[in-house]
Amino acid sequence: MGGDGKVYTLAEVSQHTTAKDCWIVIDGKVYDVTKFLDDHPGGDEVILTSTGKDATDDFEDVGHSSTAKAMLDEYYVGDIDTATVPAKTKFVPPSPPKQTESNQNQSSDFVVKILQFLVPLLILGLALGIRSYTKTPSSS
Repeated sequence: MGGDGKVYTLAEVSQHTTAKDCWIVIDGKVYDVTKFLDDHPGGDEVILTSTGKDATDDFEDVGHSSTAKAMLDEYYVGDIDTATVPAKTKFVPPSPPKQTESNQNQSSDFVVKILQFLVPLLILGLALGIRSYTKTPSSS
């Protein structure tokens, strides 16, 4: 087909998302792949799910052959206006909790466990002490 180097916005490309009119964006280039849908080895649904957005990652994740990549040239219609494509967000893993918070939690958990053990023991000892001091001597 060979494009004339026209620049399209993502909104314009997003209007071509049907099996009768299907455009995709790969590596900043716009392709009209409508005629290829029936010939795609993975079926037309695979391509149709990648329309209306930057499909570069979808295309690369499949691991297309160099022949498949060369076929793109015949479907090229222009370039995408990169200002209209949302920036990719990088995954930022959550930072591990600070060690001091962890130590404080561990020490407070330890204190609670000690108290759970000692308080009933203290109550039992107090009860036994009171009983032994208030016990009247038995006469024999």
